[in-house]
Amino acid sequence: MPDTPPSAPRYLTPGQVAELLAVPVEEVVALVHEGRLRGAQLGSPPRWRVEEASVNDYLEDQTEIARRAALWHQSENASFPEVWGPAPRIQR
Repeated sequence: MPDTPPSAPRYLTPGQVAELLAVPVEEVVALVHEGRLRGAQLGSPPRWRVEEASVNDYLEDQTEIARRAALWHQSENASFPEVWGPAPRIQR
């Protein structure tokens, strides 16, 4: 079976990304400048395009951050007996 070349990355406009993330377009461009989304200015005149895969990666990262924050919050609210069970009785 012949090897098929990988498909070219799909690019989205900042407006499309903003709609997916429910944020302003300016925030999308800021995320690109911060390196949290992969994007480039393409064409003439140059217009921002964001790699779709980087949007998926960003969403996965944000989901993981939220999951860890929720676990940390739960651990702060738990008492030792809830987490570890009751203390063992020491017989004398």
